[in-house]
Amino acid sequence: MQSKTIQKIINRLDKLYGIEVHRSNPFKTLIGVILSHRTKDDVSWPAARRLFDVADSPEKILKLPEKKIAKIIYPVGFYNQKAKRIKQVCKMVLEEFDGKVPKTREELMKLPGVGGKSSDIVLSYAYGVPVIACDAHVIWVSNQLEWTNSKNPEKVRQDLHKTVPIKYRLSLNSVFVEFGKEICITGKPKCIICPIKKYCPSSRLKTK
Repeated sequence: MQSKTIQKIINRLDKLYGIEVHRSNPFKTLIGVILSHRTKDDVSWPAARRLFDVADSPEKILKLPEKKIAKIIYPVGFYNQKAKRIKQVCKMVLEEFDGKVPKTREELMKLPGVGGKSSDIVLSYAYGVPVIACDAHVIWVSNQLEWTNSKNPEKVRQDLHKTVPIKYRLSLNSVFVEFGKEICITGKPKCIICPIKKYCPSSRLKTK
């Protein structure tokens, strides 16, 4: 796909959702991502705020018993396991990274329960590194646009980094997530109201 078409698609979605990507606190971003695993945002982010109201640093969280952390973050999915994992991550951040959240994908992925997608979210949202976090929405939308033909997050990431110009990467995750929730819904895309249907080779309307 030509870069001009990619630019038009991302610009159109940017205007539609008006999302501005702001730098966020690296530690809070990391913990928020861990809480969001297999949990909806409207549950995980309030849980993160509750936790940070009590303890907002690795040192403070390590002083809390796991049971208290679990109680605070409930009802996120797997709250007991996540409470344990959060303490493990805090301990590792303090002992192996001098209390600072790592700035490389390789180092982030050394943290317990932190995979490629989570690492990319921290890198992009906290540090402004132009990488694309490939969650389910990004994978689905990218396949519909034929920017990739894979469902493997790492392969999709690789394909998108070859396709999407650097200056658009930071906003792509945010706009594709919103677009995937509202219009390009997995398995049930609302092509009739799609603002980019004329650019989409998978459009059910076959609009040219």
